[in-house]
Amino acid sequence: MNNETKRVFRRRPELTSSQIIFFGFLGVILIGTLLLMLPIATRDRQGASLFTVTSATCVTGLVVKDTVTYWSLFGQVILMLLLQIGGMGIVTASLAVFLFSGKRISLRQRSTMQESISAAQVGGIVRLTGFILKTSLLLELVGAAFLTPVFVRDFGLARGIWYGLFHSVSAFCNGGFDLMGHLEPYSSLCWYVANPVVNVIVIGGLGFSVWDDLRKNRFRFRFCTMQTKTVLTVTGILIFLPALYFFFFELAEMPLPQRFWGSLFQSVTMRTAGFNTVDYAQISEGGLLVMIFLMLIGGSPGSTAGGMKTTTFAVLAATAFAVFRRKDATQMFHRRVPSAVIRNAVAILFLYLTVFVTGGIIISRLEGLPLISCLFETASAIGTVGVSLGITRELGTVSRLILVLMMFCGRVGGLTVVFATISPRAGSELHYPQENLIVG
Repeated sequence: MNNETKRVFRRRPELTSSQIIFFGFLGVILIGTLLLMLPIATRDRQGASLFTVTSATCVTGLVVKDTVTYWSLFGQVILMLLLQIGGMGIVTASLAVFLFSGKRISLRQRSTMQESISAAQVGGIVRLTGFILKTSLLLELVGAAFLTPVFVRDFGLARGIWYGLFHSVSAFCNGGFDLMGHLEPYSSLCWYVANPVVNVIVIGGLGFSVWDDLRKNRFRFRFCTMQTKTVLTVTGILIFLPALYFFFFELAEMPLPQRFWGSLFQSVTMRTAGFNTVDYAQISEGGLLVMIFLMLIGGSPGSTAGGMKTTTFAVLAATAFAVFRRKDATQMFHRRVPSAVIRNAVAILFLYLTVFVTGGIIISRLEGLPLISCLFETASAIGTVGVSLGITRELGTVSRLILVLMMFCGRVGGLTVVFATISPRAGSELHYPQENLIVG
């Protein structure tokens, strides 16, 4: 056997970018589970929960144990680190180590980073990584600085400082984990419904590339890319209209300050953070459906939020309006949307709706719970939101495993999971004869 033949024989197939992201998240979940299995991780030394570790790594926020009463300080620190890694992304965290160590970033690593944060191009990806790291740490420290005085007033100096840092990281990374169990178990931020400082800490859902584009163009909207314009426009609509609905219909019985901040907070947190400042048991079924809709849309590409993404919703809506107006091309902000983007948007919608509905039906049948409650839970899981109607703790092992898989799929990305497991590499495509098909 000559040397060339030996090299071919020994050559291993390289992992695709989708597979690197997929297995990266799996690895972090495994390491996190092992760390939280240590006796010092819990107050009663009972061990770890795969569900909680997945929820933290996938920045969801669904829990089966109250965070502050069940986990020790060591366990809470591990959860915060998992939130940080999951929020920034596995690839971003890995490249941060390379950058700080002074190692050269290969073209393959740059390509993986591009897919991980949904960047427009490989060029400038290292600079963008640095921007992500600096911006994340800066905003988290600023958030902690604003939150700490509030919590010091309520919990004392040491606990107030820790609470400020933990909730700032959890909010920026859209994690939804809170330490308010000492006030009332599983109460989230309901005690701060009228506090403006606590209500404005959720800013991680726009996407790092959007922040970078705004910075480069000095916040001048007309010079920004179509991506940035779409994200800002859709985000504004999805904050304003649901807030009006909550204000006039769902929270109408609240005093005005609580009503205003509660309405604004719910319209934001449903697509990103997973905190709640009102009791969802008082929300009507119509309100729950609005919340489910917001959770499925989620945040924006390259952000710390999950869901189908605001741009997917925008492309689908623009395509529908193009059909209504008998236009051949989908257009947004005087630009045509490529057909490949439209196909991806349709595939993402089909995937998320199928998984969300199927999971809700299965859990409803297994647990004997109302379908609307189970759909709310599955939308929260696949959208990596983390809000709940209180049924998470009552679910059996199979139902929790379903939610674990949905949280993982929601954070890694539906298409990324499919590309990493079912169709890892693009192959040759046969072109069959075309034939018309009547729809609608």
